[in-house]
Amino acid sequence: MNRKRFTNKLHVKKGDTVKVISGDSKGKTGRIIDVYPDECRAIVEGLNMVSRHTKPNAAHPQGAIVKKEAPIHVSNLMLMSAGKPTRIGRKLDGDKLVRYAKKTGEVIK
Repeated sequence: MNRKRFTNKLHVKKGDTVKVISGDSKGKTGRIIDVYPDECRAIVEGLNMVSRHTKPNAAHPQGAIVKKEAPIHVSNLMLMSAGKPTRIGRKLDGDKLVRYAKKTGEVIK
């Protein structure tokens, strides 16, 4: 049986600067590296670091413990606009739907 998959509409995109508002990395800011809309999660550069044990390979002949970013739920992220965290809205700009900052009203690219 084929089911139609719907992707969630998120308030953040790849490349956005965000502030973490909840969790272990609360208060820190970073740039979004990757977004997973099906899971409502995003990976933020340098935040929510976890340790992963790797098997020996060409890069690490002895094996290693590698630190890497883990996904954060998007509800714990707030978009930064003009250096301050803000909620976002969507409005029509001509014939195109654009995101704008609720605090300042400026359009977010």
